[in-house]
Amino acid sequence: MIEFHLETRSGVPAYLQLVQQVRQAVRLGILQPGDQLPTVKEVVTRLTINPNTVLRAYRQLDHEGLVEGRRGVGTFVGGDAPPLPPDDVKELRSSLQRWIARARAAGLDEENMAALFADTVRPPVISKVA
Repeated sequence: MIEFHLETRSGVPAYLQLVQQVRQAVRLGILQPGDQLPTVKEVVTRLTINPNTVLRAYRQLDHEGLVEGRRGVGTFVGGDAPPLPPDDVKELRSSLQRWIARARAAGLDEENMAALFADTVRPPVISKVA
């Protein structure tokens, strides 16, 4: 089962953090089709947040087809999102850990690493005015 964490200083709304964590867990194979998410009551108790925040996140995930709510039973991961193969995830994580070590050795902090990664994944469109 997934354990949610909230970053209060991130500027990202709490419900969206929950949504992102479920999406990531499904993509990485941490959550499999049929796995149950924590109940709203469990999340509210652990994170000390408003129940409507959790309900909003679960509704959005349901709307996206990533999970399905079963009245009186709970919320479960749907079968539509295939995760990455576990061996691929393990190998990629290992490569990424080596890259992070090299980046730190080169003097980059987390913010600079994130900027470099984002720029590499999604290069910005910059036009030079002559």
